[in-house]
Amino acid sequence: VLDPTSSSEELFSVLNKLNSDSDVHGYLVQMPLPSHIPEQELLFHLDPMKDVDGFHPENVGLLVSGNPRYKPCTPHGIQKLLESIDVDTSGKDIVVVGRSNIVGKPLANLLLQKSSGGNATVTICHSRTRDLANKTREADIIIAALGVPEFITGSMVSDGVIVIDVGVNRVDDDSEKGYHLAGDVEFDSVSKKAKAITPVPGGVGPMTRAMLMYNTVQAASLQSNISL
Repeated sequence: VLDPTSSSEELFSVLNKLNSDSDVHGYLVQMPLPSHIPEQELLFHLDPMKDVDGFHPENVGLLVSGNPRYKPCTPHGIQKLLESIDVDTSGKDIVVVGRSNIVGKPLANLLLQKSSGGNATVTICHSRTRDLANKTREADIIIAALGVPEFITGSMVSDGVIVIDVGVNRVDDDSEKGYHLAGDVEFDSVSKKAKAITPVPGGVGPMTRAMLMYNTVQAASLQSNISL
């Protein structure tokens, strides 16, 4: 683990060592990066075959074209969550609140694809979206990934909606720890109307880690020419 004050040169040196080490099949660079490290430059230092969260431009291109090498971990985990409760996304109106390169954009691409877990009608909303509540109330499925504590409230959803809360926000309080974790969804009010809703913590996070392991095994298989 590098110190947050490490230079970009130090980080790139570590990546180059990982890229050349045949015993390493996959790795993930935790985003977002410290402000002094140029993200675009970093992406080109990733080995596309070992980039198990799909950030390298080559992997992004494969995803957009409908042939992902590795499905990004959090979006893939969300697909698996929906699959686990027998939700067929085909034809569903899905609103993704958040347009990050980590969750919002890749998730929208996966949900649009002509494959299992896809074929949805996807609307991406963000901080400049007008009449956001009108859009979320029309959704069959809402995926909140904007990084604002308890942004989605009960008044913004319809009865029977399915809600996936990706947000993990540290909120200061008077407890011994001095904070608690909150999602992007106001759980108490939304859960009264939702058919299903993920908690924070313990919802999307474990699925992200599981998909990271899945992708790492897949990467080892591809690099070793072993069929799974």
